[in-house]
Amino acid sequence: MRPLVLLITILTCAGVASWAETDCTGKPQILVLGTYHMANPGRDIYNLQVDDVRAPKRQQELEQLAEVLARFAPTKIAIEADPDNKKLAAAYQDYLAGKHELSQNEIEQIGFRLAKRLGHKQLYPVDVEGEFPFQRVLDYAKAKDRSAELQRIMDSGGTTVAAENDYIKSHTVLETLLYFNSPESVAAGNSFYTAMASFGEDGDYAGPDLLAAWYTRNIRIHSNVLKLITSPSDRILVIYGAGHLFWLQEDARMDSHLCLKTLAGFAAK
Repeated sequence: MRPLVLLITILTCAGVASWAETDCTGKPQILVLGTYHMANPGRDIYNLQVDDVRAPKRQQELEQLAEVLARFAPTKIAIEADPDNKKLAAAYQDYLAGKHELSQNEIEQIGFRLAKRLGHKQLYPVDVEGEFPFQRVLDYAKAKDRSAELQRIMDSGGTTVAAENDYIKSHTVLETLLYFNSPESVAAGNSFYTAMASFGEDGDYAGPDLLAAWYTRNIRIHSNVLKLITSPSDRILVIYGAGHLFWLQEDARMDSHLCLKTLAGFAAK
């Protein structure tokens, strides 16, 4: 839920490329790539309606994205999937053998494509299911006569998603992901959750509990990412829905033993 800001011209400037870029000597590196859901699964409160990324034009754009991500040279690729998902692992092996066509899902379109290019034998599912007690917030707002206030927050999110739909139509996949992964967009994407903090009080912290549940899920995902690090030279690419981006980046940034990288830092090279 990010307000649409036209950032492409800004993102071509060298200043953005240096954001969050630090000396990584002796530290494992993590690049969290926030994506939109290319297969339109409809699991969010508001959902993008995107065109088929299997179309020739989008396939060329995805090859361009893979070229940029390859500059990071990830040693492992973490994906938004259940660690027990055996079908996904089998699909990747079939893809390597030329027996599987990529689905619309970004896990395959970005993850499988890049992993094959880099010669990786597998990808690493790190997802964790979590509670999202939004109904409690709705109930609290209704009980405190704040439903209209909550609805305004919801409506702003719907307006943003509609604008993002238009943005995707007129930009390449790389341009769109540069926008989604910009510092301004990442911060704005977390604003919906922080807006929930005021919907609570002693005895019923509905909004804060929603925030806590969201953070709990993301720190558990981060914990799974950390388990992939076996060497200071590891470079982990984490491919996740952009709604998770704020906390997955923040978790890596807060750890002095890690070095956080960004998509913009490699797109500008």
